[in-house]
Amino acid sequence: MTTGMTGMPAGVPPGREGGAAARSTAAGSTAAPGAAAPTGGAQGHPAPTEVERELAAALAGGGQDAVLDVLARTRLYVLVPRLHADVPDWTAPLPTFRDAASRRICVPVLTPGLLPPWHPEWVFRAVDLGELARIWPYDARRLAVNHGTPLAAQVDAGPRRLKAWRSADARSGAAREGRLLTDATGPLHGPLAHGLALGAHLAVHNGLAWNRLGAVYQDYATDRARLRSPWGIQHRADLRRRLDSLMKCRLVGRVQETVLRSRHTLALRLGRTPTPAEWTEAVDRAFAARDAEDRTEAHGALHRVTRYEERFRADGALAPDGRIDTLAAFDLGRAVNVVRLALGARLTEPHEAEQDVLRLGELARQAYPSWAAFSLGYALARLVHGDDADGTPGEELRYQQSLAQHRILAQAPTSPYRNIPWS
Repeated sequence: MTTGMTGMPAGVPPGREGGAAARSTAAGSTAAPGAAAPTGGAQGHPAPTEVERELAAALAGGGQDAVLDVLARTRLYVLVPRLHADVPDWTAPLPTFRDAASRRICVPVLTPGLLPPWHPEWVFRAVDLGELARIWPYDARRLAVNHGTPLAAQVDAGPRRLKAWRSADARSGAAREGRLLTDATGPLHGPLAHGLALGAHLAVHNGLAWNRLGAVYQDYATDRARLRSPWGIQHRADLRRRLDSLMKCRLVGRVQETVLRSRHTLALRLGRTPTPAEWTEAVDRAFAARDAEDRTEAHGALHRVTRYEERFRADGALAPDGRIDTLAAFDLGRAVNVVRLALGARLTEPHEAEQDVLRLGELARQAYPSWAAFSLGYALARLVHGDDADGTPGEELRYQQSLAQHRILAQAPTSPYRNIPWS
């Protein structure tokens, strides 16, 4: 693919930070041999995410190895016509174009913060540097990163340089996850940002910007696959049914939620948090008419909730007299993720997705009094529903991941939980 549809030159739609005004100047670059050639000035154009800031710093240093290290640590995106992406068991070849300034054949890719607005018929495929090196077109000589934007660069791609790409990819260990990313061009304040922030736990877990509602979540194929499994969503009707269930918190676990609700109801009546014995008795009453399987599951949930709340208190995440009254955050936070996946999979459109996210924000405010309570509710639900037995390495890893995500969102200066009012 050497040209795209009208308004999408060089196989890449115009980025949010510019377009035709920021063309390649690589032919006149004074970069040292082997250095990445900057092809558009980034001055006055703030980088949308940490990825673009790291790339700008590497470009300023003038060394291609530093640029490769940045590229190896992030997802790169290739434009694909949706018609091609939907062909079963076939992967479209990498798009190419001839750069007007350098006269070199280039493969265009975008970093996560420079993806253009959502379009129904154009989607994106995520690639890493190692994969690009393996499938590189024989006649292409440069990788055009963020072509046509003020944060553009070209990277040499001759046979010897591809070896350096593979080395950088091996050093990186793939795209970094477990970090908070904010898109400076996305919603930062207001109801939409509030709703998107409900999904921040998963965004941190996956190393994706928490406040983006646009062209992709991870990439088109992955977004569609993740909707199919575990969510069972293949069509719009499936999506609406699943979102309805999540908005009504029907998937978080009726037994686990009943266990917590029994304590909350008793606390309201007593005017204090019940003792463990009082709570156990309330659970026994609530499940007296249930079958043996439900009763066993209820006592298992009570044990796990008690255990994890004690750990949260010991680690300073939960106040000494604090408690978690509902796991609704898990369904509401995952629902935001499903909306973002559905938008990336083209099973919904931007306005409808925004309305769903706004509705989820309203439901969260009804269920929780604060970001801290919501975050701990999400973390506890993830732990209570964990498949690993208590005391196993898998259970401990899940706990440490959940605690780390909560701390990032509760403490990081750029966290939406510190910058967006709950109500």
